[in-house]
Amino acid sequence: MDIPPVHLPTLLRHPDDLFDKLSALKTEFARKKSLIDSQLRAGLRDQLETTQSGMTHLSDSQKTLQSIKEEMIKIDKIASESQNQITGTDFATINLVSQAHRNFNAVETMRRNLEGFAERVAEVEEMLREDEADYEAMPNLLRVHYELTRLRNIRDDAMEQISRGDDPGLRVTLEDYFERLDGVVRVFDERIELIAMSLITLVQAENESLVVRFALIVEAEEKSDQRVMALQEALKDHREIATRFQSITDGAKTVRGYKERFLECIKDAAAPQFEKSRQEFMGDPGGLEKSLRWYFNDLNTVRLGMEQKQLMPRKWKIFKTWAVIFHQMMHDFLIGIVEDPETSSSHTLEIVGWPEKYYRKMLKLGFKQEELGVQVIDNRETELVRDFRQLIIKFLDEWIDRIWAAERKDFAERGVDGGNLETDEYGYFRNKNLIDLWRMLREQLEAAANSKRADVVEGVVDAMFQRLRQRQQAWQKMLEDESARYENSTTGDLEGFQPLQDWLVATANDQIACIDDNEEEGRLAYLSDFRKKFSPLVTPQYMDRAEAEVTTLRDGYVDLSTWCMAKFASLVFSVDFRTVMPDFFTPKWYTTTHMARMIATFEEYVSDYRMVLHHSLVDIFIEIFADELLVRYLGSVRNKGAKFRRVDNFQDKIFDDLSTAFEFFNSLPNPEVGNAIKETWRVTEAFLGLLTAEKEQIPDTFAGFKTSYWDLQISWVEAVLRSRDDFERSMLNAVKARAAQMDVVRGPETIMSKVK
Repeated sequence: MDIPPVHLPTLLRHPDDLFDKLSALKTEFARKKSLIDSQLRAGLRDQLETTQSGMTHLSDSQKTLQSIKEEMIKIDKIASESQNQITGTDFATINLVSQAHRNFNAVETMRRNLEGFAERVAEVEEMLREDEADYEAMPNLLRVHYELTRLRNIRDDAMEQISRGDDPGLRVTLEDYFERLDGVVRVFDERIELIAMSLITLVQAENESLVVRFALIVEAEEKSDQRVMALQEALKDHREIATRFQSITDGAKTVRGYKERFLECIKDAAAPQFEKSRQEFMGDPGGLEKSLRWYFNDLNTVRLGMEQKQLMPRKWKIFKTWAVIFHQMMHDFLIGIVEDPETSSSHTLEIVGWPEKYYRKMLKLGFKQEELGVQVIDNRETELVRDFRQLIIKFLDEWIDRIWAAERKDFAERGVDGGNLETDEYGYFRNKNLIDLWRMLREQLEAAANSKRADVVEGVVDAMFQRLRQRQQAWQKMLEDESARYENSTTGDLEGFQPLQDWLVATANDQIACIDDNEEEGRLAYLSDFRKKFSPLVTPQYMDRAEAEVTTLRDGYVDLSTWCMAKFASLVFSVDFRTVMPDFFTPKWYTTTHMARMIATFEEYVSDYRMVLHHSLVDIFIEIFADELLVRYLGSVRNKGAKFRRVDNFQDKIFDDLSTAFEFFNSLPNPEVGNAIKETWRVTEAFLGLLTAEKEQIPDTFAGFKTSYWDLQISWVEAVLRSRDDFERSMLNAVKARAAQMDVVRGPETIMSKVK
């Protein structure tokens, strides 16, 4: 499934490639698709089998539980009906006699069991002694288990009966009486664990009889445990009814867990071998495969000796169960070595190459990777080379932290004249730490290349990509937090405001410097030079992913530089025009020249920063300001006191504002920028239409507006209509009705998406 993405531009570089390579590409893609489809089908089949098996077991359990519930309900119903048939004192007398009879029988049975208990325990002890003389055969194993099961049931029943009384002394007496049985059970359990620990050896010695008898015992105990758990569940759900019939429940009263202990013994038997393999591997880093040869031999023994010869119950799926347990132990074994502080880099690098060999061997045994559970080293291949790589990343982080601390300090101590900034050879404002950052990245990349491992280089480059993205985010947050101090200020304190604007310009310039390749001079920008240096050190598959990272970084630099210009413009409105914007469209607006003052202020900003702002950002800065001015202008309909009265001749005042703005746009050095801005400002015609249209024509005017600007917001249209001196509720209702009837085609965002 790990097929690298295909980049068509690298495969089809020339038009002729369509004819030369298309057929081969189709064949190759068809082959890969067939491979993926077969893997998906196999995975789906296994999942369906597992799900079906689980559903079958769940259904059987539900049926068993429901059967117990129904039988208990029937018994209770019969008892109730019998009670109703017998009236008066007769029923009480009969019930008392019946209880006495049952109690007498139970006591008689318990008496006989207790009288012969010691003798039966002695017989079991004798059989265990006979088996002790013949460990390889243990001929009495099944008889011992049968007798012990009956004796344990007697003990459990007696202890349950005594627990209902109020005499703790009797309980102590019984515990002493059954103490001998506990010793016999411990001996038997030790025999069972011994067999469980020796199953591989027994199968290899072809002692199949003992293996089968062991499996029969564990299977019987498993069924007993299932019965006990089902009964406990029934008692929990219907305790009030079930407690009346506790005396009729026969068999084990507690879960004995032989099946779980059997599975634990598989782990316990393999643990010493893993420890031996660990010691051999630590002494010889190149001998990992040799030290684990026993692992695959044992699994093959289970497959051939237990699974194929059906020595274990089929429902256990013993081979898969064994393999999953072994796989988890292999995972823990490898991860334990990896996380050991004393593990050397040579051991770590050996483990990196092990999963491929391991899964290839497991596939020969019939297991696909996804069937075994967790990935054998948690997909930490790249992490496991950190002996060398992590040291590089550590130095990388330390350098970046020092540079970031210096930048934050410089920003906090910025002076009134762009202090703590410097200018490059073109006179643009720049952060003096940017050069150090990229120099440090090149040095750490060279250190990673010295390892001569592509995965080391790839890990270091990945870390660099991540830190560069984080650096973009950190810069934006720091500038955003500082800008908020002035945007939300109620005191008018502007200390450090002008240097903040310088830093916004410098930060925008830094982002462009990272991506602006100078082809005429043959000089690459920082990011392109970085890509050129790591490209020959990594694999082609990684390079495909790295291209996406480079593109993401490049887009991030563009976005951050644009954000700095947008934030600059926003600050101008929040600080310089804070007292001006609330006057628009109010009575005071008619007697002011606010638009002219704002344009003049912005012209001063452009003039002041044109020489220190990267040439590619000047036009962007002007466009951003023009858009922001338009958005604020249209949004001023929400100003307190905004009202358009026909007697005030507001159309002439709007024309005057627009003429002032268009005069500035026409004077821009780049006519294309001016024309683009004027085209955006054409939206004011539709705005004026909403203000001047007759009431009956407003829905049509709105429809035309909405058709041209699909993201026109109805809340803003409502604010415009309410600002008319002839506003009526019917006008707004008519607009909303027309909006509900329209099927507008969505397209790229327009300026109206920003007008709230």
